[in-house]
This record gives sequence, structure tokens and C-alpha cells, in this order.
Amino acid sequence: MTVGTLETNLAGAGLRIGVVQARFNEDVCHGLLSACLAELMHLGVADEDVLHVTVPGALEIPLALQKMAETEQFDALIALGAVIRGETYHFELVSNESGAGITRVGLDFGIPIANAVLTTENDEQAEVRMAVKGADAARVAVEMANLAIILEELADAGDDE
Repeated sequence: MTVGTLETNLAGAGLRIGVVQARFNEDVCHGLLSACLAELMHLGVADEDVLHVTVPGALEIPLALQKMAETEQFDALIALGAVIRGETYHFELVSNESGAGITRVGLDFGIPIANAVLTTENDEQAEVRMAVKGADAARVAVEMANLAIILEELADAGDDE
């Protein structure tokens, strides 16, 4: 095997991306989605290659991601949501469980998932972060999809030897 470096590839043309968006904290989630979709298009992902679904809240995101991953129709997935601290322990539960579920789906199915579920102390923090995090999720998804494709091709080439 040759030692080298794989360059970052943010070319989105031809990639199929699934986006799961929570509806809870709706204004923030719409901001995340808008920034994400704009960046996907900027990176060359075609509108018809993006499937966007919504779920009630952050705890429902992992199941929707799992069902999408099971189809084997996507090169990467994106999770969008906002968990804003309240006065109870519920914030920690939702933040931890949604994050663990998102990670588990990615590892179980070997598919890149960009986790853009914001966890903030208040609405203002979420509003400040939504555009940056939404666009960042698009870049992460495209970069990791391209990396996964290249690494899979390398693995397949190694099997042929």
C-alpha cells in the first residue's frame, strides 16, 4: 500500500443526501435547514438528489436516519435539530440520547452522518449558531460521503489483489 494523503473533496455533484429535520424549536430548525440546503446546492448537490423528511423532535431523528440508511440509497445523511435547555433534566436526556442514536446509526450502517442537532443554553445561542451549523452540516456530509466512497473503492481494490 502506498502512503499518501487523500485531499478534502467538497464536490457534491452526483451525491445522494438524506436530511432529517426535527420540528421542535421550529424557527431554529427552519434556519438550520435553509442554510444546509443552500450549502448543498452551492457544493453541487442536485435538488433531486436530496430527500428531506421531518420528525417531531430530536429523539425521533435516529429512527428516521436508520430507516433512510436501511434503503442504501444515500451517500450521506444529515441530522438537523435544536435542543434548548429548560428547567428540567429533560435537556440532558434528549441531548445525550439523540446524539448517541445518531452516532450508532452511522456506525451500524457505515454511512456518514453530519450531526447538526444544536444543544444550547437558550434561544439566542441557537439562533446565532443555526446558519453556521446548517451550512457546516452540508459540508461535512459531502466531504465524508466522498471520503467513504474513496475508502470503499480502496477496500474493493485490495480485495481484488
